[in-house]
Amino acid sequence: MAAQALNCPNCGAAVSSDSSLCQFCKSRLKTVGCPKCLGLMFVGSKFCEHCGAIAAPVNVELEEKVGDCPRCRSPLEAMQIGETHLRGCGECDGMWMTNAVFEETCADAEKRSAVLGYFRERLSHALPPTKISYVPCPDCGELMNRNNFAKASGVIVDVCKQHGVWFDADELPAIVEFVQKGGMEIARQRQLNEIKDERERLRADRHDPFAATIHDSTSPDVALNIRSFVKTLFG
Repeated sequence: MAAQALNCPNCGAAVSSDSSLCQFCKSRLKTVGCPKCLGLMFVGSKFCEHCGAIAAPVNVELEEKVGDCPRCRSPLEAMQIGETHLRGCGECDGMWMTNAVFEETCADAEKRSAVLGYFRERLSHALPPTKISYVPCPDCGELMNRNNFAKASGVIVDVCKQHGVWFDADELPAIVEFVQKGGMEIARQRQLNEIKDERERLRADRHDPFAATIHDSTSPDVALNIRSFVKTLFG
């Protein structure tokens, strides 16, 4: 993508969008996409220079005791994108979210847009993992499980049932886009089909003496929505 002329959010000087440092005030710069028009803007800008939309505030602050990156062992940074709190790795661009924050982000369209706006068009040179490996939870140190989000997204995330979810570079925006494009409805329909198939199998086996030992745990009363799918990661 061609570089654009933007204004430094700290001093207002004109800076190229492919610059990582303002040559005037020496502020560190990172480019994100406006969640409304997708135009480039710098993290810290109050408004989009293209459409005038209010930018979701993004704060990055290095704090003590926020854990190490499970992938590259670099210190994690405490971040806030709009109202979403998470931890990010400045080396490999991985992200860590608590279970509650991940659930809220998936279920809230405004929070999804803010997160997607942060990642879209972000200048990232991080490389994906060269091999599949299990990584430790940043909070408890136990190896996390790997799950295909919603069993249909194709995005494999690392999950600690008690503490949160780890996303390698580009995995979190991929999940947000999956939800935004209606992927949860596809997953919901798949779950409904599985329930139907299971009930038909049980009816076919109703005369089997062993069928009484089988319990249908997929009740139609189960809330088939975004929150229920997210919770299956931590069940």
